[in-house]
Amino acid sequence: MSYQAIQLSKRPSGDLTPDIFETVELETPVLKEGQFLVKQTYMSLDPAMRTWLNPREDSYMPPVQIGEVMRSYGVGEVVESRNPDYPKGVRVIGTTGWAEYVLGNDEMQVIDPSLDPEALLSVFYVTGLTAYVGLISIGRPQAGETILISGAAGSVGSLAGQIAKAEGLRVVGTAGSDEKCRWLEDELGFDKAINYKSDDLAAQLDDACPNGIDLFFENTGGPIQQLAYDRMNRFGRILVCGMIAEYNLEKPAPGPNWMDINLKGLRIEGFVLPDHLEKAQEATDALTRYVQNGHIRFRTHVIDGLESAIEGINLLFSGENQGKLLVKL
Repeated sequence: MSYQAIQLSKRPSGDLTPDIFETVELETPVLKEGQFLVKQTYMSLDPAMRTWLNPREDSYMPPVQIGEVMRSYGVGEVVESRNPDYPKGVRVIGTTGWAEYVLGNDEMQVIDPSLDPEALLSVFYVTGLTAYVGLISIGRPQAGETILISGAAGSVGSLAGQIAKAEGLRVVGTAGSDEKCRWLEDELGFDKAINYKSDDLAAQLDDACPNGIDLFFENTGGPIQQLAYDRMNRFGRILVCGMIAEYNLEKPAPGPNWMDINLKGLRIEGFVLPDHLEKAQEATDALTRYVQNGHIRFRTHVIDGLESAIEGINLLFSGENQGKLLVKL
């Protein structure tokens, strides 16, 4: 039996163009002892994918190689198995790829078939774990502090903001449209959301954070970075989760001067979830409590068909996605 998959055909230069990917027909493998085959049903599209395409070996994850199936996270059903831990019919979540079928791996988790796959990929897997680890484990927030979240309408930013609100913080976010800002305030309970495309961004930030910023959850880079840095309080924490505004640049934008890091005693820490997997169970338990207590809401933006990923991934960089971006296969 053959199936469709999408491989990386060449390295991108700047923006992701369709010609860097190639749709191919592959034959399902004959399983060896211990292997199992997964039919993927939902696939996540994430900003981090852009970093996986860069040919650098010093990152937290090896780059996708030319000719390899593009990497992703996804949910699927085991359709054939020679592994008793993953019998035929069970549903799994884990690292998959841009493909209709994938060979399973022992890092995949068997999941309750009654759970909504959109909720799993939006809250209880990499997205939610990243938000929790960044804010709680690394940021160590205190009730009454002010947090600024860039890319606040994104999948991670929106969860981080809601968790911060549940923990008693003043939550301010930036997003790329008035509609997203209304959603953050009216639906998710942010104290203030600011359209970062506004001409008076600095003035709006001053109004929204009259007592300065204690935590800055950085998802984007771009102009908000310097504005946030300038308003950090003494002993403030900057949590660098992502830099989506910079990923397609040939040369990174210059960062802030380090003077305030010294004089204000700032702590700046970059993080990626694979370095904090020991927190996964704690994070999952906490996310479950937040959801049960009504503290977390989410929305998804679902596109259909494997090949929709080729153009669809750019919705993340144009800001046109309205919620967690998923592909339904």
